[in-house]
Amino acid sequence: MEQNFYNFSIQETEKIFSTSCDKGLTEQQVQELRANYGFNEFDKKKKKSLFIRFLEQFKSFMIIVLIIAAVISGIVGVLHHEGIMDSIIILCVVVLNAIIGVAQEAKAESSLEALEKMSAPHCKVIRDGVQKVILSRELVPGDVVVLDTGDAIPADLRLTETINLKTQESALTGESLPEDKSVEAIEETEVPLGDRANLAFSSCIVTYGRGKGIVTATGMKTEVGKIAAMIQSVPDTLTPMQLRLNDLGKMLGIAALAICIIIFIAGLLWGKEWMEMFMIAISLAVAAIPESLPAIATIVLAIGVQRLAKQHAIVRTLSSVEVLGSTTVICSDKTGTLTQNKMTVAKMFADETFLDINQNGKLNNKFQTVLQIAILCNDTKLIEESGMVETIGDPTETALVDAGLRFSMDKNNLDKKFPRVEEIPFDSERKLMTTVHRHEDSLLVYTKGALDELLACCTKIELNGEEKKLDDAMKERIHNANYEMAENALRVLGMAYKRVETLPEKSQITTLENDLIFVGMLGMIDPPRPEVRDAVHICRNAGIKPVMITGDHKVTAVAIAKDLGILEPGGEAITGLELQKMGNNEFNERIENINVYARVSPENKVRIVKQFQHRGEVVSMTGDGVNDAPALKLADIGVAMGITGTDVSKQAADIVLADDNFATIVSSVKEGRRIYDNILKAINFLLATNIGELLTLFVAVLVGWGSPLLAVHILIINLVTDSLPALALSFDPAAPNIMKRKPNNSHESILNRSFILKVLAQGMLMGALTLIAFRIGVHTSIAVGQTMAFGVLALSQLIHVFNIRSGSLSAFKNIFSNKYLLGAIVLSALIVLGILEISALHDIFSVTDLYLEQWMIVIGFSLMPLPIMEIWKLFSKLFSMSHS
Repeated sequence: MEQNFYNFSIQETEKIFSTSCDKGLTEQQVQELRANYGFNEFDKKKKKSLFIRFLEQFKSFMIIVLIIAAVISGIVGVLHHEGIMDSIIILCVVVLNAIIGVAQEAKAESSLEALEKMSAPHCKVIRDGVQKVILSRELVPGDVVVLDTGDAIPADLRLTETINLKTQESALTGESLPEDKSVEAIEETEVPLGDRANLAFSSCIVTYGRGKGIVTATGMKTEVGKIAAMIQSVPDTLTPMQLRLNDLGKMLGIAALAICIIIFIAGLLWGKEWMEMFMIAISLAVAAIPESLPAIATIVLAIGVQRLAKQHAIVRTLSSVEVLGSTTVICSDKTGTLTQNKMTVAKMFADETFLDINQNGKLNNKFQTVLQIAILCNDTKLIEESGMVETIGDPTETALVDAGLRFSMDKNNLDKKFPRVEEIPFDSERKLMTTVHRHEDSLLVYTKGALDELLACCTKIELNGEEKKLDDAMKERIHNANYEMAENALRVLGMAYKRVETLPEKSQITTLENDLIFVGMLGMIDPPRPEVRDAVHICRNAGIKPVMITGDHKVTAVAIAKDLGILEPGGEAITGLELQKMGNNEFNERIENINVYARVSPENKVRIVKQFQHRGEVVSMTGDGVNDAPALKLADIGVAMGITGTDVSKQAADIVLADDNFATIVSSVKEGRRIYDNILKAINFLLATNIGELLTLFVAVLVGWGSPLLAVHILIINLVTDSLPALALSFDPAAPNIMKRKPNNSHESILNRSFILKVLAQGMLMGALTLIAFRIGVHTSIAVGQTMAFGVLALSQLIHVFNIRSGSLSAFKNIFSNKYLLGAIVLSALIVLGILEISALHDIFSVTDLYLEQWMIVIGFSLMPLPIMEIWKLFSKLFSMSHS
């Protein structure tokens, strides 16, 4: 059973590990413990070879059906002495599809390697009473680790000594500010990760002070190791489009089998030879399957990847592109995703007056004094290089210096004007910091810190430039102002000062913090990204539920969520502990109303994602920390931040935002919906044209008319007039209302009732026109009939592709908006016309010359789908209006 070391005293921890804070472990103990616990490193997951990844591209049912079709087609071709060109073409398409898939997903899973990179390569330990530097991987539980400012923490520690120690844990907990550390045992038994003040965690950084700690966990047993295990255990899932294409493949396979049976039985009833009918039935079944569909779907996604890259969204897995279009829930981390991950002064309070510094360009004297204290009582380093200014130090202190720069109060200049002569450093017990500065003939004592502790040191207050007694009534007004700022998630620091003539003795230095004059307060926050409000509004209009998931405190999370529009009236905000106490049934009932999750652990995040997925939602999870990685990998689409994101989060994600802009997610969703729409258009077009081919052959064979199309005709149609326009459809622009409609239903089959009826009607139309042309031509000769049938079927497909672009809008609307489609149609038409008109090609493609009258019939029939579909759209629109 896992032990909560934050509940144990230092002495109890020493006893558990048979160690000593002063002397550490002996070398003999280290060897015994390493034999038991192993090295301080992560378990490695075996990588898939490139060959295995290539083979995995052939798992979908559609690809399996195509391979079977290619084999059967080859057998038929050999037996009929017609060659195996069809088989070669199908297999080439299948292999091309696999190569594209591997090329896009070739980047190996490296989440664990990224986690290892974050671990400190060396650390300082005490063994046999001697401090030494060792490799971090050699640490064992019970080792005593020495920490200094800037050190990466090499393992999970129970702290035994802290001197002003602060650690940055944002990557692990989501908390944007460094955590103050202490050594006292914590009584509560259930404490969130971010509140375990007497523990330090592997992969976090010491930002201030120094300390020591006993190693309580190494490798996979550390908190970051548990995340590594969670990343390993998350299964790979199929995207909605992959599931739909698998379903489509199964249906087409069943349809092909049914066609074989029907044609075979019909032929036998006509008195045909059974072997001849078997070969014809197999040929028709192969013709029923759109062999270019998987490759076109893959290429459409690959083109989408390139378009998204131009919009600062880097796609790591090809299939994740279309998932964006089906996203129904966006679970977003707060720190660094919804906010800027940079503490910023937002409000000031002095003379019983608030000042919003974002709305003011100048400061009066009372606010200048507050800000001057904040800048001088401050250890931030202000560095200027090549015209650029950089602040280095604790995030809270750098925020104060940055605020000064906004009002032309340069810390370096102030330090020269008011040189520091003495200081009392900040510590977590006093919660104060004091500095003494020489100014003319006196000394200025500046103190900043937590409000309650600061007010306890103050006897006066400065109001309207005068010093007045700080009575209880005035303290209450100050506390009310503090409460108002805290309600808006502002972290408040108070400022005070006094003048002295001389410095006290070192032993009396703390008397500098007596009888201070209170001046005012500063309120800081990690501010929301300005573009996020609009992005959240667009998400809601698009039927997408935005959810905030953060390791930060509830009050901070709620304030930010309300500001951004994520938490609306009636919505709930809960903590990770509340979630842990909630049963699955209760959680399932309340999840729809919960918009904010605060103080959550990585396990909480995974549970939230799983619960949404259990309800049938398509979940997008955004984040930038190590703590986000398991949920990023589990989500239907994981989105990591490219600038502030850790390597771990980037490698676990499907998409990385190069500009860390939440609004880029919205434009990516729009692009995902456009890609999804265009894949559906391609499927519609390919199925309709294949049904046209199939019905032409099916009806002709069924009624004994002979074959209107030869194998070479079907091959040209499938390769040219099918594939090129279908591919060009991927460049179609987004529909005007694309972000004002509900997300695509990920559970709805492609072949729903309305889609089937639409495709059948379109296919029957082209098939009927082709058969009529064939029957007209047959009166001259069978060769003319087949030539006219080939011309009508090929050219009518090129005309029909304009109808496919919109189910409701006229084909003539925005007809020139897709230049690639126009190019594909022109190129395909030239190829078909070349075959029909160039005499040298007639024998190769089994066609013959046509007279002018026959050409007029071919062109007239080829144009027919356009006016017929325009009339159909008009009647459909009038019908829907009459029933609305």
